[in-house]
Amino acid sequence: MKVCIMCGGEGTRLRPLTFGRPKPCIPIVNKPSIQHLVSHLAGLGFNDVVITLGYMSEAIEGALGDGSLFGVNITYVHEKTKLGTAGSVKNARKYLDGQPFLVVGGDHVVDLNLLELYHEHLANDSITTIGLISIDDPTGYGIAEIDADCRIKRFREKPGPGEIFSNLASTGIYACDPAIFDHIPTGEKFDFARNLFPALMEQGYVIKGWPVRGNWSDVGNPRSLREAERWKLQEIVSTSISGDVVIRGGRILGPVHIGGSVSIGSNSRVIGPVSIGAGTIIEENVIIGPYTSVGDDCVIKDGAKIFSSSIYNRVEIGRGTTVSGSIIDNDTLTGSGCNLEHDTVIGPRVVLENGVVVHAGARIWPEVTIHEGKVVKVHALNEKYDARIEGS
Repeated sequence: MKVCIMCGGEGTRLRPLTFGRPKPCIPIVNKPSIQHLVSHLAGLGFNDVVITLGYMSEAIEGALGDGSLFGVNITYVHEKTKLGTAGSVKNARKYLDGQPFLVVGGDHVVDLNLLELYHEHLANDSITTIGLISIDDPTGYGIAEIDADCRIKRFREKPGPGEIFSNLASTGIYACDPAIFDHIPTGEKFDFARNLFPALMEQGYVIKGWPVRGNWSDVGNPRSLREAERWKLQEIVSTSISGDVVIRGGRILGPVHIGGSVSIGSNSRVIGPVSIGAGTIIEENVIIGPYTSVGDDCVIKDGAKIFSSSIYNRVEIGRGTTVSGSIIDNDTLTGSGCNLEHDTVIGPRVVLENGVVVHAGARIWPEVTIHEGKVVKVHALNEKYDARIEGS
């Protein structure tokens, strides 16, 4: 079975994490998120994978290779200009023609049974079937109204107050007949939700929706990224150690995955689910709480506390520093006695000197130094990098 994974976006809403990597390569439990997605699809039988590429395409190709490690065959299709969601799939038409196929966003983190969606499409009379999921706040998504036969009667993109007629949001996952290619212009920017689906409905084509079950996120912002990682950490069901580990009086309360050459000092506690990468040193009196991932070659110094956070590679957390619900990118250094509040995002190669406080929701751009005792209340930017966080 065929699946097209769209990986062309720049991931501006997740800056500063996407200045040095494309969105599908943001780490989730210490490996690129696109690897989780391809593994999930392969397990469902979608072994013929077509990936459309744009921004930083070489990183995605490096993360997946030819697909053999995941049990799939991957074909890469490059976009020379931005073509939109439907336009990018049309650009890969020669690899998708001939049978119905699935379309998935490369930034999606899912445990949905997409095989059920695909089989439902094969059994119905629609030109495309949209995966729908019930969510509490649908204002940031396209919503659909369906009848008892699952036909979509109305569709509205990002409804405002008084316009919410359903909480069934589009996942951006579609099962499509090759006939859709005849309705997508060649070489033009054209989107599924904004352009294709309204046009098809106006022409009288049947579009169906299928309520899917399970976890889904398009990882559109730092909070949803943390939520997606929480789901993946919950999949760790037992403690495992990959290589040698030195534990000097510390305690591990599983489930915890530990890489090789990890050291845990006396009176330190690791409370799972937690993932710790290879070569990481955890000093004395440290507590690492549930739903935390720590990357490779990190140093967590005496008395540090980390709760429900994502720490990437080669990060140093200073003595007595507290990190709560934060994301910290590669090669960042935090001094002693810092406090990083929830929903903070610290870019790569940042230096936080002793006693720095970062307020909830603040982001710090790459290579910024915050001097001793300062309080960061809003985003700390670097003029060398684009400041926008709106868009894809």
